[in-house]
Amino acid sequence: MKLRFLVPALTLALITIGAQAQGGLYFNPIVSRVSNSVADTGNFAFLGSGQKSQIFGGVIIGGFYEVYHAAKFDVNLDLRDEIEHGNNASLNSVLFGPHISFNLSKSAYKPYLQASFGEGRTTSPLSPIHTAKVEYAIFGGIDKPLNKHVDWRVVEVGYGSVTTISSYLYSGPTVIPAAKLLNFSTGFVFHIP
Repeated sequence: MKLRFLVPALTLALITIGAQAQGGLYFNPIVSRVSNSVADTGNFAFLGSGQKSQIFGGVIIGGFYEVYHAAKFDVNLDLRDEIEHGNNASLNSVLFGPHISFNLSKSAYKPYLQASFGEGRTTSPLSPIHTAKVEYAIFGGIDKPLNKHVDWRVVEVGYGSVTTISSYLYSGPTVIPAAKLLNFSTGFVFHIP
């Protein structure tokens, strides 16, 4: 097959898939426990000097696009930006990944799983300098459809990891491992047909 026929064929296939697909948006609160096994004591200590954990809070701004629909499950591609602050430090996570929701025939609830990766940008409480590192996260939750266009995200629980800013990154003596993130969220999901 020649390349000039391949591009129109792919375009037609994507338009056909897109005709049945839907997308959506969500803007939800998030609370996270950020922890580390080693306390940092320098000026770049993300959790605060001598601290091993902190509670962060903020919002998730996200969107998704359905790429596959079946009777028992749907597959979406999800992009989210989690903006959180705690102890005058900041964590901004931009994550992308597949979101699989399960359509249980006898239940009013739709459980889901999501695996995401992206970038986590962190700033310590005592310095305006930031660092950006690879971040991964796994999410699970339950949505309850309220009508055709709105779901209530009853709960979402996530676990992930990111290397935060630390004194070790700026010639500090102690190796600081990647921080562990445990987060909780709830809110509403708006479907766009």
